Amino acid sequence: MKIIKDPVHGYIEVAPCALDLLDSPMLQRLRYIRQLGFSFLVYPGAHHTRFEHSLGTLYLANVMARQLNLQEEELTLVAAAALLHDIGHGPFSHAIEPVMEEFCGRSHHEVSWLLEDPGLSGCLERYGILKKEVCAVLSGNHSLSGIIHGELDVDRMDYLLRDAHYTGAPYGTVDAHRLIRNTCLSDGSITLEEGGVNAAESLLIARTLMRPAVYYHHVSRIAEMMLSAAVRAHLEKDPGANPSEFMRLDDAGCMQTLMQSPSDMARILAIQIYQRRLYKRAVYVGWEQVGPTMIAQKMHPAQRQNLSSAIAEAAGVEPHEVLVDIPEFPSSMSVHVRIRNRNRVIGLEEISPLVTTLNETRRGQWRLGVYTPAVHVPVVSTVAREILHIRPLTTQERLRF
Repeated sequence: MKIIKDPVHGYIEVAPCALDLLDSPMLQRLRYIRQLGFSFLVYPGAHHTRFEHSLGTLYLANVMARQLNLQEEELTLVAAAALLHDIGHGPFSHAIEPVMEEFCGRSHHEVSWLLEDPGLSGCLERYGILKKEVCAVLSGNHSLSGIIHGELDVDRMDYLLRDAHYTGAPYGTVDAHRLIRNTCLSDGSITLEEGGVNAAESLLIARTLMRPAVYYHHVSRIAEMMLSAAVRAHLEKDPGANPSEFMRLDDAGCMQTLMQSPSDMARILAIQIYQRRLYKRAVYVGWEQVGPTMIAQKMHPAQRQNLSSAIAEAAGVEPHEVLVDIPEFPSSMSVHVRIRNRNRVIGLEEISPLVTTLNETRRGQWRLGVYTPAVHVPVVSTVAREILHIRPLTTQERLRF
């Protein structure tokens, strides 16, 4: 048993199987992938990595596994899944996710192909862990999935606590241990005792408050959109570029590749990100000012590019100088959270009116953005509002802000 000191959870005990996984190249790569992508451009302390987060998830997963009285084999499976749940991330974590889905046809959640790596597969075999079982846990198709993959999972508990710690944002407070102590197995699935409702609400509040302050901060979104445009330009310009191999780079390797790209656009955008000469907001509006079509569909990258090109052409600027950001509309939280209330199991929203308010708040936080260099903001703003059919706020809507 090895002991690792963690700034969030204190001392973490690491069993031999987990230690072998941690020493594999797949896990060591996560030391060089920032947990929060470009949030360090807003919060200078946000340089923590996916490796640290994976360790924290392992710690909380072990605590929950003991709370559920799991058998030794199940405990080992859950520990492996906790460590491996983020190995599919590309450079700068979620920042590159849209391009990964576009060029590779998969998201970071799909890790089955990575488990074929000899270092990982050999370790899993030595400890009797089936790869299909790990995939089932991570994909939500296992009775123990709720530990790693759910509304109140240990993954979320750790990243909220860790992100709040490193950014200094005072919103990520989660009573993880109380939440875990009130977790049980009921009818073969993860369920929360009624005594844990307040702790569950605190986690949902933390998610809601961290969303605009950290995860969807406009500076981070602008840098992410610039990175996506740079990567797309690089992969389209370089005939020898392999998208799958590119997505296995770390943060430094990604930036170095883009700054030496055969694409002028990729180089320019990468240098601007590196020097923090970021685009500014020409348009930044909520759902009240946007037609339902923009919200109802998850717009394909090609459609967003067409909108960007149309706005750039009408504004008389270069195509890469306009970026349209249409995030996915937030889904409702706690839909699948089950609460054991005396002799029956009910949904969290049935006993917590706060859930409805939080979901409405999340929808109100949604923003459509159009980003461009500062010098072009006035003209791009005017043109974009016309092309995107953005309507002005009414007096009643203005009073809500």
